[in-house]
Amino acid sequence: MNTELLDQALVEEATKKSGLVWVKGPGVPARALWHVWHEGAACVVGDGPGEQPLPGLADGADAEVTVRSKDKGGRLVTWAARVVEIAPDSPRWQEAVAELKGKRLNAPDGEAMTARWARECRVLRLEPTGTTAPLPEDSLAEAPLPTPATTRRPAPDGLPRLLVKRKRRK
Repeated sequence: MNTELLDQALVEEATKKSGLVWVKGPGVPARALWHVWHEGAACVVGDGPGEQPLPGLADGADAEVTVRSKDKGGRLVTWAARVVEIAPDSPRWQEAVAELKGKRLNAPDGEAMTARWARECRVLRLEPTGTTAPLPEDSLAEAPLPTPATTRRPAPDGLPRLLVKRKRRK
């Protein structure tokens, strides 16, 4: 059997079924991005207010896409991609956005979101180049990216007393 065809089928099926891919641009750590598979490529939208960031993904650049299993979350395949930016309101853009619109959750502006995407965001196609990477021997786990968001704060001084009182009442 032709291994190129098998790799192509693996890339397409795995990417179609996974709602999230990890994309690594040149000189930028991998980022989780939601996407849709459309006409042989993973399409993503971002870099606008309220949308996912797409750092390092420029038109014509190379990227590395890692696809995870939807049920177990483990790595299935890593493939090389060429980044292609789609011009707003072109026929290809309209088709890609129609697919993306159906997958976008919790959009703040509902039906007006496609007009906002045309004005303020970028729609990219991550087109497979035909190269897949072998599965690594180790986990390749990395520290999370720095963020101002936090959930860990010191416990308020009175909290231990409140918790003890609740236990006594029961």
